[in-house]
This record gives sequence, C-alpha cells and structure tokens, in this order.
Amino acid sequence: MSAKAPIIVIKKKGAHGGHHGGAWKVAYADFVTAMMALFIVLWLMNSSKQIQVAVGGYFKDPSGTSKKVGSDMEGAGESFAVSKDNMEQLREELQKSMRQVPNFDKLKNHIDMTITSEGLRIELLESATSTFFNVGNPEPNGDGKDILVALAKELGTLPNKIAVEGHTDSTPYSGKRDYGNWELSVDRANSARRLMQQNGIREDQIMQVRGFADQRLRKAEAPLDPSNRRVSLIVQYLNKKPDSDEPSPSEAKEGTKPAEAQPSKAPPAEQKAP
Repeated sequence: MSAKAPIIVIKKKGAHGGHHGGAWKVAYADFVTAMMALFIVLWLMNSSKQIQVAVGGYFKDPSGTSKKVGSDMEGAGESFAVSKDNMEQLREELQKSMRQVPNFDKLKNHIDMTITSEGLRIELLESATSTFFNVGNPEPNGDGKDILVALAKELGTLPNKIAVEGHTDSTPYSGKRDYGNWELSVDRANSARRLMQQNGIREDQIMQVRGFADQRLRKAEAPLDPSNRRVSLIVQYLNKKPDSDEPSPSEAKEGTKPAEAQPSKAPPAEQKAP
C-alpha cells in the first residue's frame, strides 16, 4: 500500500487598507517644501536691502556673469551697483530713506532727483528763507546735515563714484573781501563732501568736487531765483573696462585722489551772498 502524499495548506493574507500606502508621504513633502519657502520669504523680508537684491539677482542670473561687479565693471565688488537699468530703483530707495529725516515734509519740495546721461543727479535746492544752508554760510544747517547724512548712509554702500557740485544764483556777494560766489559754491560742495565722508561715503568714492558759481543756473530765465542756489550730488554709472591693458584717461582720472576743487574762473569783485 503506497504512502499518502503530504497535505499542503496555503494561507493567503488579506491586503491592508489604503491608509498604509505612500500617498501621505507626497503630501507631507509638499507641506515641508511650502513651510521652507515661507521661512525663506520671512527671512528675506527682515534682511538688508543688499541681501534682497543679491538673492533676487541670483534667480535672474544664476551664473552671476551678466552684471558681475568686479569682473567686467569697475567697482568695489558690492552686490548692488547702479547702472542704467536699476537707477530708478536707487532713486526709490533714497526717497524711502529720506522720509525718515525730521522735517522731511517741509524739505521734500526742495529735493529733486533726475536720471541723466551722467547718472542720478540729486539736487538740494535753496528757498528764499534758506533750506539746507544759511544765507552766505558755506556750512550746512541742521536740515542740510540730516539730509546729507541720510544720503551718505545709502550711497556709501554702492561701488559707484560720486561727484559733488556747488551752485549759486547771480546775486552779487558782499561781505568778506576776496570772497565771492565762486568761493562760496566750492566751499559748500566741500562741506557736503566732508560731512558725507564722515557718515558713510568712502574716501575713494568721491571723484570730483566742483564749484560753478552762477555759470550753470537751474533757471536761466530767472538768475536771481533762490532755487539756483543748490548743492548737487551725481551718482555716476559704472564704466565698462576697456579691452586693452592700458587704462583710459577717465580711469586714470578716477584713480587719483580728489583734491580740493579750485575755481575755474576768477571771482567777480564785490559779490553778495545768495
């Protein structure tokens, strides 16, 4: 009689419910990503303007070569540099900074910013009762100091060169002997330069200090108008470096230390302060 074959019992386990699948992992990963993005946005909102510009510039140009400062452009290697493309952005930042100055509501109509072929021109215009400089005085008054310090803190973070100009109206100056509108325009520009260098502007950032007396009137049809008396700051565009190894005349000029501006024309006799 043959042996009986062994009995083999096969048991099948039932599948568990769908709640043990992997779909929840995808949803959790999306949640973590969203939280990370939120934290990055919150961090950027509390960061300095330079960091915000640098991060934004990375997403616009990940390679960092299109507008890299310090490679094909002159500058100090800062992440934000004023070019013709972002000059409007600088103007908005300066306006925002100056709004923190006391008496800004009284001063705002005497501050003019225009974008020119040379760069951003910031002009501090005088009034009949004086605004930034007292009549005949080369030193800025309290309001003038507040505005110049606020500008210096912002402009000092840029690699761009800055020129400072002094202007007067055509009113003859009377007072000190051998001192006239030429001297006054230069002295006011130099006073603004000194104050700004003490509050953020780098020593090598000032390229020129110029005094024009009444030779470049803002209102030529009204040479005695008080707004002709002004101090102008010009934030110049960054210049592309030439392909040759020899520096251009403009580069050689920019590389020299700025000297005290000298009048380019003999001062007229017996002039009166604007």
